[in-house]
Amino acid sequence: MNTEIDIAAPTIADRSTYQAQLDMLRIREKEHSRAGDAIAAARRRLPMVEVPADSPLIGAAGPVTLLDAFEGRRQLIAYYQMWHAGAPAAQQCPGCTFFNSQVRELAYLHSRDVTYATLCQGSYEQSVRYRDFMGWDVPWYSAQPSLDVLLGGRAPFVLACYLRSGDRVFETYWTTGRGVEAMEQTYGLLDLTAYGRQEPWEDSPAGWPQNIPDPARVDGRPTAQWSRIRAGRSDDLGTAG
Repeated sequence: MNTEIDIAAPTIADRSTYQAQLDMLRIREKEHSRAGDAIAAARRRLPMVEVPADSPLIGAAGPVTLLDAFEGRRQLIAYYQMWHAGAPAAQQCPGCTFFNSQVRELAYLHSRDVTYATLCQGSYEQSVRYRDFMGWDVPWYSAQPSLDVLLGGRAPFVLACYLRSGDRVFETYWTTGRGVEAMEQTYGLLDLTAYGRQEPWEDSPAGWPQNIPDPARVDGRPTAQWSRIRAGRSDDLGTAG
């Protein structure tokens, strides 16, 4: 068997050797899944804290409240998107763009009585133009009037879960950093590939490609913006002087 290839890659093996090692890895994968299930079970047993249900938001119809953002459902998942006031689209947060771009089909959440919404940290007028440029159709609000109450200094970006009981609202969970990876499938798929995420921090064999220092930005823009630019969409956020 020819074992020479012209790029850095896994060693070549016959099917039985490959499957034997994959079977060993599968044991660890199942342990990982069960550990995740146990963490989720502990998460469901966390206490909750009440937040003002009348916290003001701004939406398409004008002023609304956090309670309104539930759209009558029992639970709300809210992503607090960062916003750089006065900055053009190219300078908006690439990470928030990365994560929010991947929340698309909401029917499965709705079937479990859960609403998803973006609560942007910037003004509604500018940020909704960004949403429209990106082509996102998730519910969109400005949480700018309520950031001190709802985030309480937690930053720079937050994914939070809420439970409604009548007219009362409770926060049941929040996370940031890599915890927000729950919003996306890209990393999960890349983690299954031979080269992984191709980011410098990963533990990969010598010679593996790891030359993506900013995985959410390409040529000075959040990566997902380029397809919108090529499609002729305007990225004018009304921020030009």
